[in-house]
Amino acid sequence: MTMRFPNLSSPHVTARDGVGVMMRRVLYALVPGTAACVAFFGWGVLVNIAVASITALASEALMLRVRGRPVAPFLMDGSALLTAALLALALPSLAPWWLTVVATAFAIVIAKQLYGGLGYNPFNPAMIGYVVVLISFPKEMTSWLTPHLGGQLDLLQTLAVQFGGHFPSSLHLDAISSATPLDTMKTQLKLSRTLTEIQAGPAFGSFGGVGWEWVGLGYLAGGLWLLYRGVIRWHIPLGVLGGLAVMALIFNMVDSDSYATPLVHLFSGGAMLGAFFIATDPITASTTERGRLIYGAGIGIFTYIIRTWGGYPDGIAFAVLLMNMAAPTIDYYTRPRVFGDATKTESSE
Repeated sequence: MTMRFPNLSSPHVTARDGVGVMMRRVLYALVPGTAACVAFFGWGVLVNIAVASITALASEALMLRVRGRPVAPFLMDGSALLTAALLALALPSLAPWWLTVVATAFAIVIAKQLYGGLGYNPFNPAMIGYVVVLISFPKEMTSWLTPHLGGQLDLLQTLAVQFGGHFPSSLHLDAISSATPLDTMKTQLKLSRTLTEIQAGPAFGSFGGVGWEWVGLGYLAGGLWLLYRGVIRWHIPLGVLGGLAVMALIFNMVDSDSYATPLVHLFSGGAMLGAFFIATDPITASTTERGRLIYGAGIGIFTYIIRTWGGYPDGIAFAVLLMNMAAPTIDYYTRPRVFGDATKTESSE
């Protein structure tokens, strides 16, 4: 009797760090920035994450069923939860529950599963979901709590606001909400005020927006931990932050009354979250070493252009999606020369 054994193709070494492990590490790295968000913007941040997570898992399971794919393995890889967390952190902390559901469902169903699931989506799903609700519901997407004042609402009051629209009798949204620092800066500059006057206001702190600078430092700490653990490479974060900082420095040197310093741009919006957690998505980013630098720098440059002359105060999401489209072309022109390439051989003779 002949015994048959399975024949497995190479490689025969099992990777220690699977997709689930890598996704969980990214979620762990989000903890410092998330904690800072909760401290400054209230319980709504955690409510957003919970609603987005439930929606992401339900949407993923539904689409996997429809596509005839096994549900449990894909739900356990952590990719849907990571998309939910990134999207929830980008939304205002008192966003109504339905806004979070719409953004998350669109991200999972349209931007991810309809393209074939994890590994096949050409665009970052979290940023697609964010842009859809930003364009469709601009009023709800501008209701950011004033840092520190978010703590005036306890968890039950926050749930009442997000699920029922009911504020405590002593509070109203207008009393505890304000424009983001970048939005404030853009609006005030159009009114011919100088940056010195603008940054003397309550929206700005030591080197960035009040509250936002600490959130940015939290994401920076998490991003550096990801670099240390080898979860991400340094090329894209350096490209994003370097491209944004260089653009800001050039224009600030030309006219410091009209163009903010690099520190303001780096620590007043979503630059740190975008550089370390969104732009580094291995599926939608460039894959070559030179390509990653170009890809990241493009995101930083486009972010500055949109912030300064575009219609939105923070351009990270749009910049990421624009460079997602450019990633295949960047890879094509920056791919390393294959050993034994005929052109290399002829040129060396």
